[in-house]
Amino acid sequence: MLAGVGVSWYTWLEQGRDINVSAEVLDAIGRALRLTERERAHLYLLAGLNPPPAGEARGAPVGPELRHLLDAWAPRPALLRDRYWNLLAINDATRAVFDYDDTDRNCLISFFTNARYRAAHAHWASVAPDVVAAFRADAAHSPDDPEFDRVVDELRAVSPEFAELWARHQVGGPGQAVKAVRHPEAGDLVFDKTTLVVADHPDWYLELFNPRPGTGTADRLDRLSRVPLADPA
Repeated sequence: MLAGVGVSWYTWLEQGRDINVSAEVLDAIGRALRLTERERAHLYLLAGLNPPPAGEARGAPVGPELRHLLDAWAPRPALLRDRYWNLLAINDATRAVFDYDDTDRNCLISFFTNARYRAAHAHWASVAPDVVAAFRADAAHSPDDPEFDRVVDELRAVSPEFAELWARHQVGGPGQAVKAVRHPEAGDLVFDKTTLVVADHPDWYLELFNPRPGTGTADRLDRLSRVPLADPA
């Protein structure tokens, strides 16, 4: 009664019979049964439907465990971002290697608008189409989410290069990646980038950059980490 479905139909659903079921009906049943988000996703899977995106709370604080992990990854760069590619936390190595600062708040926007980052990226022009294609693939999972549109609209307004690439409608996919930068002090640095999903925050992604073997990057990173910071005074 609470879900607004018939007794016979609901019985057939519980019995796993071959019946058509919509997301709206599953949501109504989930509310009536007071299912948690994980239980609701499980219900979708049992019914043969793709679960809806998890409702990650906006502005959820990054816990000390994740921050400690980022710091412990030093002198290798590491960052934490959300599904919109907004930066949630970075370690000091990310600041030193990729020249991020407090004005960098979104990975995609910084990729196109951070002049320091662009100048250091060894293969920026060839990588840019893949970066845009990967963001489009992420946005496709939530076609009605206005936050993706906000990021795209903001970037199109300031970057003709992004606007041209976005208009291609290319779609990429996640996977292992190689990131190469030319650091003004450490020289050429080459990393294998691995992206991991945070289990208790499925909309958060941990990007870890590991020195690529045989490139001398590990030794250069170690020397860079021992360089004292300049006195701002």
